[in-house]
Amino acid sequence: MSDLQIGDAAPAFTAEAIGGIYSEGKTVSLGDFSGQNLVLYFYPKDDTPGCTAQACSLRDAWPDFAGKAVVFGVSIDPLKDHGKFIEKFSLPFPLLSDPEKKIVADYGVWVEKSMYGKKYLGTERSTFVIGPDGRIKAIFRKVQPAEHVGLLLQALAS
Repeated sequence: MSDLQIGDAAPAFTAEAIGGIYSEGKTVSLGDFSGQNLVLYFYPKDDTPGCTAQACSLRDAWPDFAGKAVVFGVSIDPLKDHGKFIEKFSLPFPLLSDPEKKIVADYGVWVEKSMYGKKYLGTERSTFVIGPDGRIKAIFRKVQPAEHVGLLLQALAS
């Protein structure tokens, strides 16, 4: 597990993106966004209550992000599930699929969780803001869906 800090170089990644300007899917890498602010928001699963609330709040505030950052949601769900999630909730931003769990591991968000006393591995709801220089500008771990948009906009304004 990675213990990334503000100022660290963001871990490189390559993944399939779907939605937004990538409509039916395209492979993207960290280097594609050099010179731009990039937001990677990690969430546990498509079409679940918390993840839907988080995605829809971002969707509803989408005009506020124009020109400030490239935004990707990231989960281990397959592209097919991402496509259904995007369509069902009219999400204007793309999602990255990480079925091999490489990105979630590299960013340190594949963690042990517990529900009803049962332990399991899953994705921690966390967000990383990566600056134009490829370094991490902000990290929000265990972010609450209702607070996500405000935290992101504040980080992108600084």
